[in-house]
Amino acid sequence: MKKSWLKTTIASAALIAACGGAWAEKANDTLRVAFTKELENVDSYFNSSREGVVLQRAIWDGLVYRDPITNEYSGNLATSWEWIDDVTLEFKLREGVTFHNGEAFNADDVVYTVDFVAKEENGVKTQRNVNWMKSAEKIDDYTVRIHLKEAFPAAIEFLSGPVSMYPNEYYAEVGPSGMGLKPVGTGPYKVVSVIPGQHFVLQRNDDYHDSPKGKASIANVDIRTIPDVNTQMAELFSGSLDLIWQVPADQAEKLAQMDRFTVSNESTMRVGYLSMDAAGRSGETPLTDVRVRRAINHAINREELVAALLKGKSKVVWTPCFPSQFGCVQDVATQYEYNPEKAKALLAEAGYPDGFTVEFYAYRDREYSEAILSYLNAVGIKADFKYLQYSALRELNMTGDVPLAFLTWGSFSINDASAMVSQFFKHGSLDDARDDQVLADLTIADSATDDATRIEHYGKAIARITDQAYWAPMFSYNTNYVSTKEVSYTPTADEVLRFTTMTWN
Repeated sequence: MKKSWLKTTIASAALIAACGGAWAEKANDTLRVAFTKELENVDSYFNSSREGVVLQRAIWDGLVYRDPITNEYSGNLATSWEWIDDVTLEFKLREGVTFHNGEAFNADDVVYTVDFVAKEENGVKTQRNVNWMKSAEKIDDYTVRIHLKEAFPAAIEFLSGPVSMYPNEYYAEVGPSGMGLKPVGTGPYKVVSVIPGQHFVLQRNDDYHDSPKGKASIANVDIRTIPDVNTQMAELFSGSLDLIWQVPADQAEKLAQMDRFTVSNESTMRVGYLSMDAAGRSGETPLTDVRVRRAINHAINREELVAALLKGKSKVVWTPCFPSQFGCVQDVATQYEYNPEKAKALLAEAGYPDGFTVEFYAYRDREYSEAILSYLNAVGIKADFKYLQYSALRELNMTGDVPLAFLTWGSFSINDASAMVSQFFKHGSLDDARDDQVLADLTIADSATDDATRIEHYGKAIARITDQAYWAPMFSYNTNYVSTKEVSYTPTADEVLRFTTMTWN
């Protein structure tokens, strides 16, 4: 960290204040929040960013709710459910719920939503969230059945997370682009305005139904996209913001020393990893050689990264999934100790005694990327570093044009290994390994109804992925939340910013 950071931030704050920056809006019951990443589309099925998850939980509801503290499931838009057989779930729906535009919620909305998102040709960004569903069937106005393509034991977990219910008449009319500009849900907040990628204004839904999410206390939420963290902090100092999050550890530590702010640190399910193009989708590169991939794993000092940069509740991760997720078997994973000399020897054995140059992509946490690059450079791997917006990098990943990248995945806060390992290793558009053995094990693990069978085959897949070094998993993330003293908020470990649980002090 540069020693001048605090001085610069305070000077910037003074400049903003001098230019007429507004003060915190407790008096107007408006919470002012900053997003760092530009959200590509507010429609929750057509983005895969954490900011999108935050808005999804505020604007829309799912059939099921999982308590982030107890992990217990309860009904949300559904009041109850039962398995009819291994591939059929029946839901009794909550009556008297209306969407923000006045449409009544009923079985027609569930059928339309499921049938739309389940069709791959409709282009849902994260297919893993929806491609286990085949269709939905209306039994009566408040009873619906969801038919699965095959047995999928994690169905309720997914239905409690990324699967939101949309108003059938409105969505049929406006589609994803219209929903992105004028979102309509049943959630605790309704959308007042959207300036794509820049500004989102939410207003409390005073007619919100009796949901386990609870009714919101704060009337309005004003969210602006401010990519530069120093600018966010300057605005926090000036009173133009009430809350910022995903603050780097060193800066959060400085803010915690002041009496003006509340700083909270919480763990997340997000894993940071290097993805390597083992299948050669981006062309013939050294990364198709397992010795090179293992060398890269040995080159990285994970413990130092966690201790020096991430801090807080982060920890070293060796698996292509988050340790708490069901099926994320830990003891089968190959662990690559930090050993630069071994990395150099493996590179020499693979025919690269002097190293090589490769394109290296990233979209966030530039400081982490630069630290990783320094480890690679130390063993002879030089990088043509390309730092892109998330949406741009994701599109390149989907077309197989990225040889090496520092990426992260938060699994949409789904506590099941299928939300991560199956997302990236089942021959989909983001799979750079294309390993048939891994695919076979994940296919069994994803559909087995017996827990022991699921664990066995997730374990086999994880063992294979880590032995072949298709990835270099590195660490879990933590998140620093910083707010003015006027804001009361207790963050949860699932990395979902919940406006409904925020209050004014």
